[in-house]
Amino acid sequence: MRTRPMIFAALLISACTPDEAGQAQGSAEVFTDIAGQETILATGTEPFWRVEITEGVARYSTPEDIDGKTFAVERFAGNSGLGLSGTIEGRSFDLMVTRGDCSDQMSNRTYPFTATLMLGEEQRQGCAWTDRQPFTGPENP
Repeated sequence: MRTRPMIFAALLISACTPDEAGQAQGSAEVFTDIAGQETILATGTEPFWRVEITEGVARYSTPEDIDGKTFAVERFAGNSGLGLSGTIEGRSFDLMVTRGDCSDQMSNRTYPFTATLMLGEEQRQGCAWTDRQPFTGPENP
């Protein structure tokens, strides 16, 4: 059952109801801060995790699984962020990326996006960046 992605999608696009001509209504515009061809990277601590998404394929890794798992994701843009959804080892994977300065509190880096990951029923917080919109701070802290 894929209800969690639907909840994320509803939250992201709630202000974008199409009118009779198919144009979005409401005061918010669709999130365009990350282009379709950008590679998205996100990371979090406690527990440590990392994901890299390129052209509809995600690689999710942890310290216990350095090589990670690769799986397909679908992308959807709402009015306040970007959602990426897939399935990894039978669990739903739903990543929401929104604009906002973010710090992982460990590396002295500042990231341009925040990340919220739902992995099955577990919610994780983190930071995100792209190949075109990098973090600032040390490369190898």
